[in-house]
Amino acid sequence: MGQIFFTASFLRFKENFYCAVWLRVVLPDFQGGKTQAKLFKNNSLFTTKIQRATITDEKELLFAKYKKSVPFEASASLHHLLYGKSHATVYNTYEVDVFHDGKLIAVGYFDLGKESCMGISSIYDPDYKKYSLGKYLIYLKMNYCKELGLRYFYPGYFVPGYSFFDYKLSIGKDALQFLQFEREQWVSIKLFHENLTPLRVMQQRLSKLKDDLQAMGISARISRYEFFDANLIPDLAGARLFDFPLFLIYPGSIREAMVQGVIFDVSDQRYHLIKCRGIWKTNSASASEVIYSSYVLKPEDTVYSTDTADDMIRMITAEHQQLVPRTGTR
Repeated sequence: MGQIFFTASFLRFKENFYCAVWLRVVLPDFQGGKTQAKLFKNNSLFTTKIQRATITDEKELLFAKYKKSVPFEASASLHHLLYGKSHATVYNTYEVDVFHDGKLIAVGYFDLGKESCMGISSIYDPDYKKYSLGKYLIYLKMNYCKELGLRYFYPGYFVPGYSFFDYKLSIGKDALQFLQFEREQWVSIKLFHENLTPLRVMQQRLSKLKDDLQAMGISARISRYEFFDANLIPDLAGARLFDFPLFLIYPGSIREAMVQGVIFDVSDQRYHLIKCRGIWKTNSASASEVIYSSYVLKPEDTVYSTDTADDMIRMITAEHQQLVPRTGTR
């Protein structure tokens, strides 16, 4: 994101929440195989060039055309995508250019490191969509980096349930790994299962807690937190804002700018009852009960933590008995 180095586990497209599953290719094990051979044959009418990255008017026009064709909100410009507010890069950025009869039809940017390389972005003319230029650019990057003797290529993430990024899963599959969130380990993509993604696990664990509470007469609900990604805003860097996309609330747990809710943290496999303070009141809070957007939240205290839903239910029951008579239900 510009000159900012970051990672993210959760994403939002068109008001829906998804998981970002990060990928890497072990380059010494990578073999292009039949898929690469077929793609290169189909694209043999194009010429390619690899060089240090630059931004030109021609590339900005290509980016603007590409931006109109994608189903997500892209950066304002190519310059903003690569440099942010700066005028140069602190990274060792290269580019792959693809031409058809002298016309620039695709550009792929990537950063080179000591033993790894990172795919930053690929853009192409949507008139050439049938040539799978996004996939073609990744193969060109990986082949170049493998020839340099680098060990890993990071193509970014794919998003289970959101097919736009699925093309990455067919590239070097025998050498492809994904980052297993809770163990912080890279494992073969062949072991991936959507039910094990952090968001799916959170939904399952919080849904069980909600159902059990409702069976006891406590009308709990799961809310999506509108500003879970606020920590990615450069001006808020280091603020340590609340960053969970889902949390469970119950009667009496929201008192104006103070919010107390339950999260399930996949990294430690525990329920946490978190007390948060609203540090900024929004002017466009959602009327939906499933979306919390009244305040940008900052955690103040972990009231209680446990491995089991039963223990959390006992804690919430005690909290509920204290809160409801005094504050009523919101």
